[in-house]
Amino acid sequence: MTLFAVILAAAGKSSRFKDTQFKKAFAPLDGKAVWLHSVDHFVNRADVGQVIVAIAAEDRQEFMERFGANIAVLGIEVVLGGETRADTVQRALAKVRDEFEYVVVHDAARPCVAAVWIDEVFAAAQKVGAAILANPIVGTIKRVDGGRIRETVSRDGLWEAQTPQVFRLKLLLDAYAKRGDFHPTDEAQLIEHFDGEVAIVTASAANLKITTKEDLALAKYALQALPKPKEILPSHPFADDDLWR
Repeated sequence: MTLFAVILAAAGKSSRFKDTQFKKAFAPLDGKAVWLHSVDHFVNRADVGQVIVAIAAEDRQEFMERFGANIAVLGIEVVLGGETRADTVQRALAKVRDEFEYVVVHDAARPCVAAVWIDEVFAAAQKVGAAILANPIVGTIKRVDGGRIRETVSRDGLWEAQTPQVFRLKLLLDAYAKRGDFHPTDEAQLIEHFDGEVAIVTASAANLKITTKEDLALAKYALQALPKPKEILPSHPFADDDLWR
């Protein structure tokens, strides 16, 4: 039984990527576009029944010319995004079919997510209602103003949010319906805004988001080093649940 619909967010401006030829999600990585690596992690899963990619209106013609064949073969739906990430995801949500209980939001520019991490965050969302991949902050954090350090911030309890982020479809639809002018930077923040609970599932720094052209080289190596399902046992708080048996 398919439970999950997936939204791939690819409507960003890529202002920090600084490439005149490609936006980051459409740049080549190890022989194919970044977003195709990202979508490959979902399209062949038995528990995923719908995949939607949200792109900027300005990219529509080029995107269809370059990737029309991929879209047809993979059975992906394309929607046009909005001015902000929240606007983009809300537009894609309107296309999710009612038959799905959960919706997954993933960055198109985050191609290095392992199947085992997807398994874990899917299981956590089914247990709690909302769950995201994240990684604990390990470096020393400085608050900077005017080019000078103003404060060293304790990293205790600080995590870097990643995607996929997974939610009960009704939970996310309800949150978006009442968000008004609030523009969260990710979907978990929207759920937090309305006092909802979101579980954290530990992933890895290898689950990086392409931001600059230099990140492409890192992503190439990360893709080769992704853990296989047989190499890692579930380690999140729901690992002993029946979902793992």
